[in-house]
Amino acid sequence: MAGAGQTDTRLVESETNQTDAVAAVAVGLSAVLFALAIAAMFERISLTGTIVGVQTVTLLGGLLTALGVTVIAFGVGSRFGYVETNPDPSAGLIAGFGAAIPWVVIGGSVASQTLGLGAGVGVVAGVATGAVAFAATVLPREDLGSTVPLGALLGVTGLVFLTGAIGPTWVWELGWAQQAAITAEFLIPVSTLFSALYGGWASAKAYGGFGARGRHMGAYVLVYVNALSIVAFLFILVAFVVVQGIPGLLNGTEFGFGTGPTTSIFGVSVALPVSVPFLMNGVALFNDFQGVLPAIVGTVWLVIGAVVLAVPLGVGAALFLTEYAERGRFTQVVEVATNGLWSTPSIVFGLFGFAFLIPRFGNGKSLLSGMITLGFMLLPLVVITSREAMLSVPDEYRDASAALGVSKWQTIRSVVLPAALPGVVTGVILGVGRIAGETAPILLTMAGGTFVPGSQTADVIGGFQFTASPPFVANPELLQATSALPYQLYALITAGVGASSNVGNADEFRWATALVLLMVVLSFYAIGIATRYYFRRRLKHT
Repeated sequence: MAGAGQTDTRLVESETNQTDAVAAVAVGLSAVLFALAIAAMFERISLTGTIVGVQTVTLLGGLLTALGVTVIAFGVGSRFGYVETNPDPSAGLIAGFGAAIPWVVIGGSVASQTLGLGAGVGVVAGVATGAVAFAATVLPREDLGSTVPLGALLGVTGLVFLTGAIGPTWVWELGWAQQAAITAEFLIPVSTLFSALYGGWASAKAYGGFGARGRHMGAYVLVYVNALSIVAFLFILVAFVVVQGIPGLLNGTEFGFGTGPTTSIFGVSVALPVSVPFLMNGVALFNDFQGVLPAIVGTVWLVIGAVVLAVPLGVGAALFLTEYAERGRFTQVVEVATNGLWSTPSIVFGLFGFAFLIPRFGNGKSLLSGMITLGFMLLPLVVITSREAMLSVPDEYRDASAALGVSKWQTIRSVVLPAALPGVVTGVILGVGRIAGETAPILLTMAGGTFVPGSQTADVIGGFQFTASPPFVANPELLQATSALPYQLYALITAGVGASSNVGNADEFRWATALVLLMVVLSFYAIGIATRYYFRRRLKHT
């Protein structure tokens, strides 16, 4: 008997392992479909082309149908005891609503558009179809409720693609919206994307044997897919800009000793071994290749000026509110005001700079006006994040310092600020990412032209002059209008500037400008992240 029991156990383990393997393959198939949908959405694969020799839409339809059949097979196999699982009596209301939503869309679309019964009948049919899907999910046991409605959804979507009912040239004209339509380029990737999510969720629940473990597995799959989607979207966005911008950026680039411009290092003239005209030139009539150097320099100085203005004021305000001011009506008003200022549209800050700063700085647009305007935009976030960082410092640190007889200011300077610096730097990073790409404030306060000659690059450091009368230090460079990458890109896109032969291919110039702007913003991010990492390491070693 013992031998027979051991044989039965080995058989059950073997079947379970095979079932787990099939479920894992189904989850992997969902991931493949999700990736293909993302690629099709960003036109990295063509719906009219082929993949491994198979038409793209046919391949998507076949994979969706196979996944749907597999999902249903898991549920039916579990219900009749062919697969060892531990399902609950019901899949639950959340699963029911989740399954009902796509069926409402399908039922309504088929009734109103395919059958031509009108919008009213479409609404009724959609609600009725969704109600059936909801009942089919909630009323049966969990293994059937979590698989059959969703497997049917995958199968129907796949068959629609396989039969050509929705093909690469399919278009749905929206009668209620003038000149608007839903095309296959949008519908097929989106349908595949959501179907893959549903299929992955159901397959993960089956892999976990349903029940509590299955629900956890399904939730993990959705969370991981969501996180990976965010990362993938970021990389796809960056990669898309890089691919589009590289030709214009490298136009006229030369490598070799003596090819680059001459610069002075410690008083010695040195010729750089590389020449990138787009980054090293401005715009001039006799330039072989035009560039955006003045706009790059203007953007960098804008961010530096805004940070120099906002960080001391913001950290100081947060320090007073956290360490000195008593919690009450005043601090609550300041908190509401800072949150409101951070939510204020950038165009409002731009109008403030245009109406208040420009008349006080010679009645003309200037780099200084842009710096101050962006500094005011950055200030609320610095206050908010700095205050939260200081509040997160444990009171035990302050009490221990006070017990040693250290003064309050010394405690703040030596204990609170070092512990809060990583949080403060995080806030500055987030703020710089916003202000570096703003267009409206620059347009109203600083922009002096779309294309600026290289000779007009802002030389802020070399522009300082000492005078015998107040304010004893002057800098005419700060009072000059200049360009910045966001404004230049805005003008290139909206006004069609740059189509002339003087700047070469206009489309390449636009994308190259966008790539440089992205590089500048990411450079500030990298500097901020490195600074935060440095302070965190110092904090750990103290």
